[in-house]
Amino acid sequence: MHRLWDVCRYVPRLRDRDSIRELVDSRVKHMKKKYLCTGNEACGEGAMRAGCRFYAGYPITPQNELTAYMSVRMDEVGGTFIQAESEVSAINMVFGASVAGARAMTSSSSPGISLKQEGISYIAACELPVVIVNVMRGGPGLGNIMASQADYFQATKGGGHGDYHLIVLAPASVQEMFDFTYEAFALADKYRNPVMILADGTLGQMMEPLEFEENIPFSKGVSKPWALTGAKGRSAQHVKSLILGGKDETLEEHNLHLQEKYRKIIENEVRIETENVGGAEIILVAYGAMSRIGYSCVEAMREKGKKVGMMIPKTLWPFPYDEIRGIAEKNKHVKFLVVEMSSGQMVEDVRLAVQDDKRVFFYGRMGGGIPTEDAIAREILKIAK
Repeated sequence: MHRLWDVCRYVPRLRDRDSIRELVDSRVKHMKKKYLCTGNEACGEGAMRAGCRFYAGYPITPQNELTAYMSVRMDEVGGTFIQAESEVSAINMVFGASVAGARAMTSSSSPGISLKQEGISYIAACELPVVIVNVMRGGPGLGNIMASQADYFQATKGGGHGDYHLIVLAPASVQEMFDFTYEAFALADKYRNPVMILADGTLGQMMEPLEFEENIPFSKGVSKPWALTGAKGRSAQHVKSLILGGKDETLEEHNLHLQEKYRKIIENEVRIETENVGGAEIILVAYGAMSRIGYSCVEAMREKGKKVGMMIPKTLWPFPYDEIRGIAEKNKHVKFLVVEMSSGQMVEDVRLAVQDDKRVFFYGRMGGGIPTEDAIAREILKIAK
């Protein structure tokens, strides 16, 4: 009744009940609705809305909710869900589905992603659009099931063999788990390149409101004339990563082509959020769930009169080198504190950006340890002194 009254107040000419109800229904249809869900579930729904119709995975904590969610939703939309016999099988099933033109996704956690690395390298070499989700856990080895950010190098520096890159997106909320996954499929198709969603166990398991338009369209993807859908009516074509050389093609030429594509991605897809960096004496740099704790710390410090800013990379590859370097060059006295749930991996990219190791500091915890707001504040005070 409250909605009906709001509509009647602003549209007085609509007097009959049917006209009012029709207008209300149209308004409500386009309203954003909120759902309480985990990051894993939000990731799954984002994939479904993006047109993912093939999922293959294998259980591992802390991403099992994503696999379970896809097992239900794929059936509802007529897609294909496969719980593979292993992570190796899963990545190769996704390889095949992408070759056939499907929007395909797999997910796992740290040691499971390690098992997928050979397949990921093949997928990158064949220029196939695939989305890979890594909900990180503590390591190395089997480690534990607690949250971690220790797979940064694996995601951003290759992981598998050869000269290749994944586009790596780093969500920091349940909402971004949905939004980034939805966008990942578009980026994968745009560049014919695998995209990784790099989250951590905290983000996968935590529950928050997710907001999106209920009638957000289920994407049908894009035309893929390169896909192997049968050669009837056209000349035969192939997708391969084995390039032994020949009259018209060499492996070096193929690699040069890949590197040119990566340059275009670097030019167009770098993303970073900044907060109060102008005039800051210390800038905190963090990604994913750690950026949220860091942001709370920065707000508390600023309330106490400390000149502290925040930079949150949203793409870990391509990394926002120019954006960080620009701040460092503009303010020669600003210092950077990198906070991670690892022994220090992203900090190396920040050092490359700043190009002055004396201005870059690090604080981190490993194996499921999460830096607290108070601990980060103490590090900031140390640097300030």
